[in-house]
Amino acid sequence: MTGPLLEIEGLTKHFAVRSGLLGRQVGAVRAVDHVDLSIAAGSTLGLVGESGCGKTTLGRCIVRAHDPTGGRMLYRWPDGSVIDVAGLGEKELKPYRAQVRMIFQDPHSSLNPRKTLREIIGEPMRAHKWGTKDEIDARVGELLDRVGLRPEYAGRYPHAFSGGERQRVGIARALALEPRLVVADEAVSALDVSVRAQILNLLADLREESGLAYLFVSHDLSIIEHVADVVAVMYLGRVVEQGPTEELYERPLHPYTEALLSAVPDPDPAAKRHRERIKLLGDIADPAHPPPGCPFHPRCVYAKNVCRTDVPPLREVRGRSVACHFAGELELRGVPELADPDVREVST
Repeated sequence: MTGPLLEIEGLTKHFAVRSGLLGRQVGAVRAVDHVDLSIAAGSTLGLVGESGCGKTTLGRCIVRAHDPTGGRMLYRWPDGSVIDVAGLGEKELKPYRAQVRMIFQDPHSSLNPRKTLREIIGEPMRAHKWGTKDEIDARVGELLDRVGLRPEYAGRYPHAFSGGERQRVGIARALALEPRLVVADEAVSALDVSVRAQILNLLADLREESGLAYLFVSHDLSIIEHVADVVAVMYLGRVVEQGPTEELYERPLHPYTEALLSAVPDPDPAAKRHRERIKLLGDIADPAHPPPGCPFHPRCVYAKNVCRTDVPPLREVRGRSVACHFAGELELRGVPELADPDVREVST
């Protein structure tokens, strides 16, 4: 297959702000604002940024849990044909939703407590009329075994399992229809460290076995460094930098990326390495009232007059996409020690 599996062009999602007795629209929250991204088949794209920057909304737009306000999402089918899924109706979306699935952040609230694992994992197959009842039950047992749970657990309810086991159930449900792309929204953030490592290794194994592509949404840059081939950094609904993981971590081109990387903890506390933490002033701007010019300029120590008036376009600099007027001119600090493969390995 030539070309990306999914290519996003100018994707926008605005939520209406209403007021008054008649509920008239008086503004809009720009949760996702003209985002361009591409995901290759069998690759992992890491999406990072502060809480409220639009990561989850973007992921939900990709699986069409939210209807985009504008832009295009070009999906490439196995036969090579391309379709824009951004404007499709519910009926036309059904084949797409079988191939693009989602793992939700909270393993407790994302599973129906009144249904057994057999019903939860089998629900996508029943919705898409996949096989007979016996075939679905057999498939549920295979999926449970695949994610490290015993097939005989199929008759149990979610309350009988730990957080890590529930997340494995969520992964099994996402894999039920053999998707080509999985959106993992903070899939390990609610888990303790040991279980987190197990889930990450499981996702990596499934990628090797099935050729899955992932959009891995997280605020934890140390996890993204471990799982992602390419990293996209979001700020206030926009992608401000995107590039290969190792290059971006070693030498960021956007000041916001530099600030995020400065918060990554040193994996070896005994090492004589000291990185000064960059503390951003103020809070992330209100997406309903974004500042003029560069959205990051009120918190950027490198900001100049042009940053306050002109929105920087997303342009190619050193083989990466970056939205900064001075990208390539600033000497920004990264975390090159994280490129050490011994440090990167996650063990259980």
